[in-house]
Amino acid sequence: MPNEINTGDTAWILISTALVMLMTPALGFFYGGLVRKKNVLATIMHSFFMLALISVQWVLWGYSLAFGPDKGGIIGGLEWLGLSGVGTAPNPDYAPTIPHQAFMIYQAMFAVITPALITGAFAERKRFKAFVLFSLLWATFVYDPIAHWVWGVGGWLRALGALDFAGGTVVHISSGVSAAVAALVLGRRLGFGKEPMDPHDVTMTVLGAGLLWFGWFGFNAGSALAAGELAVNAFVVTNTAAAMAALTWMTVGWAHQGRPSVLGSAAGAVAGLVAITPAAGFVNVPAAIVIGMGAGVFCYWAIHLKTRLRIDDALDVWGVHGIGGIWGALAAGIFATTAVNAAGANGLLYGNPRQLLIQLAAVTVVVTYSIVVTWVILKVVDLTVGLRVKEHEEREGLDTSQHGEVAYQI
Repeated sequence: MPNEINTGDTAWILISTALVMLMTPALGFFYGGLVRKKNVLATIMHSFFMLALISVQWVLWGYSLAFGPDKGGIIGGLEWLGLSGVGTAPNPDYAPTIPHQAFMIYQAMFAVITPALITGAFAERKRFKAFVLFSLLWATFVYDPIAHWVWGVGGWLRALGALDFAGGTVVHISSGVSAAVAALVLGRRLGFGKEPMDPHDVTMTVLGAGLLWFGWFGFNAGSALAAGELAVNAFVVTNTAAAMAALTWMTVGWAHQGRPSVLGSAAGAVAGLVAITPAAGFVNVPAAIVIGMGAGVFCYWAIHLKTRLRIDDALDVWGVHGIGGIWGALAAGIFATTAVNAAGANGLLYGNPRQLLIQLAAVTVVVTYSIVVTWVILKVVDLTVGLRVKEHEEREGLDTSQHGEVAYQI
C-alpha cells in the first residue's frame, strides 16, 4: 500500500531525532568550554534554553511556515498552526513511510540548533532578554522562510534544483553569516585583543565536539528519512569527512604554529561535519575525503583571517559554520552523482556544470537574505530592549549578572 507506515523507518527517524536533539546541549558544552569561567553557565544556557524556546515556536507556527502549504514559493501557509492537520498519518510530500508528526519533530531539532549556533558569536556580552527576543524573531523570519525555500514543497530554491541534503544552506550558512553580522553589530568584548580570553576548559569543548559528531549521524543519515542504502551512505561519508577535516586542520595548524592542537582537532572535526552536511546524500566516499580536506583548510584560514580583521566572533561561528557551509554547498554542486541518489542530480564532475551554478545561486541568496534580515532584527531588538549588557555586568560575567548563579564554587 502507498503511504503505509514502515516501522523500521519510523524507529530510525525517532532515534535520529533524539540524536539531533542531543547536538544542542552538546553545542552548549562545545561553546561553554571556549569561554571564560565567569560566562560558562550563560553560554550553556543559550543552547539549553533554545531547546525549549524553539520547540514551542516550531509546533505553534514555525513548522507551518517552513513546511506548510506553499504560498508563492516564498513561505508556507498558516494551515498547520499548532500542528492542526499534522497527525500520525504519513505525508506523501515529505516522508511517505513515517507518521507526519515524526517528520515534524525531526525537523524541529534542526530548527532548534540553528539559532543556537549563532550564540557563539555574541558570547560573553549579550543581554539574556535580547537573546530570547532575537532568537524568536530570527527563527521566524530567517530560518523558517529559508527552510521553506530549500526543503518545502513549492519552495523556489527547491524548484530551481538546489541540493541541500541535511542543512548546509538552511542551517549552517544562515547561522554562520548571521553570526558574523551579530558580532559586528554588538562590537568587540571589553578588553578584546588586550586581555587574555583563552578557553577555560578545553576538555569540555572536546567532549562537546565528540557528542556533536555522535549526534550528527542523526542529522545527516536521518535526513534520508528511511532506514536504507541512502542513510548508510550518508552515515559513512559523514564520518569520513569529519575525520579527514580533523586530520587536515591539525596538520595545517601543526605546520603553521609548530604544535598539533587538541582544540584544532575538535574544531576541524566540526568543520568537516558542517561541510559534508549539504552533500551527504549525494556524494561518495572519495568526494567526502576531498570535502573534509577542504573544510580543514578553508575553515582554518578563515578563522585566522577573522583574527587579523579583529572581528570578535567569539567562538568562530562564521569561520566554521559559514565558510564550512558555503564550501559544502558548492562541493555538492561539484561532486554530486545520481549513482548515490537517483533523486538528486549530477554535479560538475559528472557532466552537469549547471548544478554548480544553481548551488552558487542558492548560496548567494541565503547569504544575502540572512545578512539583511539579521541586521534588521538586531537593530529592532537594540531599539526595544537593548542588545548588550552594561559594562560592569560584562566585567562581572554573565553568569552572575544575568542569572545570579556561578558554574564553579571554587
